[in-house]
Amino acid sequence: MIMTTRRTFIRNTSLAAGAYALNPTPYPLNPSDKIRVALIGCRNMGFGDLENAIKQPGVECVALCDVDDDILKKRAEEVGKRTGKVPATYKDFRRVMDDKTIDAVIIGTPDHWHCLPFLAACEAGKDIYVEKPLANSIAECDIMVQYARKYKRVVQVGQQQRSAPHWKDAMDIMRSGGIGDIRKVNVWANFNYGIGQPKKPDTTPPPGVDFNMWLGPAPERSFNPTRFHGSWRMFWDYGGGLLTDWGVHLLDMALWAKAIDTTPLVVTATGGNFAFPDHAHETFDTMDVSYQLKDYVINWSHIAGTQTGPYNRNYGLAFIGNLGTLVINREGWEMIPEKDGEKFKTQPLPLQPGKDSHEAHMKNFLECIKTRKDPNCTIENGRLVALYAHMGNIALKTGTALQWNEATKNFGNNAAANAMIRPVYRAPWELPKG
Repeated sequence: MIMTTRRTFIRNTSLAAGAYALNPTPYPLNPSDKIRVALIGCRNMGFGDLENAIKQPGVECVALCDVDDDILKKRAEEVGKRTGKVPATYKDFRRVMDDKTIDAVIIGTPDHWHCLPFLAACEAGKDIYVEKPLANSIAECDIMVQYARKYKRVVQVGQQQRSAPHWKDAMDIMRSGGIGDIRKVNVWANFNYGIGQPKKPDTTPPPGVDFNMWLGPAPERSFNPTRFHGSWRMFWDYGGGLLTDWGVHLLDMALWAKAIDTTPLVVTATGGNFAFPDHAHETFDTMDVSYQLKDYVINWSHIAGTQTGPYNRNYGLAFIGNLGTLVINREGWEMIPEKDGEKFKTQPLPLQPGKDSHEAHMKNFLECIKTRKDPNCTIENGRLVALYAHMGNIALKTGTALQWNEATKNFGNNAAANAMIRPVYRAPWELPKG
């Protein structure tokens, strides 16, 4: 019965997907009829995104940009071996924008460097695949939405679970009443890397690294390997810890289940840095956040330095409904029914397997470059989920209950929280007023 209901739901709602067209006419590609892409930030996730792009027919990588010479050289060689053509290399993203033949850019930089290349790409008429979270602050997210719509750009935010069939199947079941009324969802992510790396003394940057450019708009600071490749997101100037890393992916699913497109009524948080004083991190190693909505509660939890969790999963979501609980992560989902006496209130289902969706998400982006429709994770959705994540961190930083005013884009009279909405950029970099 549940599967039949799910198919009915899909039939009734499929026309809604990607219905917003940025431009009613197809995109005029370059004369070779290829989508020419460039990657900004080549070390880790960004290069994974590029790999998924160049797997697709009609896609050509023409440029790479990174502040690290070793990474640039390595990645350029890899692209050359895979495609037969070595891309141009740059250490300044503005040189990428100068190339008018580039159709799209992939932004895979640390979070504090998402905004400015994004705005420049919009102004240069390039479509954008940007990694999550959308940006490292609420104000940056808001400005990025404005630019994307003003310049009519196709933007895919790297919340790839929006393109995953098993997540969609689970959403369809819940939206069709398969677990009854959903009142609460528990979300958790416990990972060892959340405590950062063992502390090390400051040193000089590695040869070939333009560290001043790596810092960019962030405050001037000495170089330390524990704040650089692999662990930058555990420091507030560059990232927001587990909550803006895994939290963005998982909170996105908590909102998607009930098609929520509004901010929470109240956000409260508890936790702190309670463990691993021998490791370098500023973001919280222990944290619980509660998001109060009108008829729904979302609870976030992480315990960095551990890799166990509820339902024998170190990360995931448990959607709790009147009829049962649906437990899900990237590996798959299962249905745990409630009982009325000895009778199940809904059909129990064992683990329904999932699979990686990074390539499907990139394919959706590339298709939308041609059709000019919004992709699976819109700029507005990326902004909303990043807002939820940043609000959790701000609530704990300030020790206050947050109430966001969407009309004024602030926390009302909460001066401490309002001071954390907009970052102060280091000269000569400037953040537009929006």
